[in-house]
Amino acid sequence: MAEEILIAADHAAVELKRKLAAELKNLGFKVRDLGTDSTESTDYPDYAQPLANEISEGKAKRGVLLCGTGLGMSYVANRYPNVRAAVTWSPEVAELARSHNDANVLVLPARFLTDENAVQILRTWLDTPFE
Repeated sequence: MAEEILIAADHAAVELKRKLAAELKNLGFKVRDLGTDSTESTDYPDYAQPLANEISEGKAKRGVLLCGTGLGMSYVANRYPNVRAAVTWSPEVAELARSHNDANVLVLPARFLTDENAVQILRTWLDTPFE
């Protein structure tokens, strides 16, 4: 059975979320999209909290959060026990977040990444084991 990856974004990252969800599916993951699906202004905690709660409770192992800077999502997610959410802006940071910190939530700053760079970061995070 394919591993399930949760994904959620606020209004600033809807398009990138869709692209990364498609990439995850192409890589063989089961993707559960927790929203939003609109570019109308939303509050990032409304999307970070459900994802972080599921990771915290062990209902899912990994998740991806996206917002404009990544900061808001990470502030919310890291309040939950067992969640290690890492704001990641390069493949090198993604690798270190996984290998050194066992990051189980990837947080991407959508306004500062190209689609190609975001996919590269996602793939690195997925492929890197915890030391």
